[in-house]
Amino acid sequence: MNPWLAMLVIVAIGAILPLQGLVNARLATALHGPVMAAFVSFLVGSVVLGAWLLVARTPWGAAPDARFPAWIWVGGVLGAVYVAVFTLLIPRVGAAAAICLAVLGQVVASMLLDHFGVLQAQRPADWTRITGAVLVLLGVVLVAAPWKSPPPAL
Repeated sequence: MNPWLAMLVIVAIGAILPLQGLVNARLATALHGPVMAAFVSFLVGSVVLGAWLLVARTPWGAAPDARFPAWIWVGGVLGAVYVAVFTLLIPRVGAAAAICLAVLGQVVASMLLDHFGVLQAQRPADWTRITGAVLVLLGVVLVAAPWKSPPPAL
């Protein structure tokens, strides 16, 4: 895939995240809170992914010689915590601030993971990348505008 097209697809997928957060927040008000909403969201998502696997005729299960370290399953835990906490907090800070804050956390964490080579080849943080992260921080401050009073709750 063309790298520019890949980046455009990632931007489009990223544009879905605030809508997902807002939908899950509404679901949380209709159900018994953000954890139930996250559960339902993951359940529906699992059904969709299962159907995708069937349509794509993807083989089920791991290779017979596959060995997994215990930590490999933490991805599902992290995803569940992310969705539940995001569902809880997006109504309190707004979609734009929530996404910006999440992106800031992702930029800082990914730079640290790259710098120390966690689960991948090392990619040191240089001044260009650090400057980019500082600009993201500046953008977050301007979008989140913590000095402004929040709008009234729904």
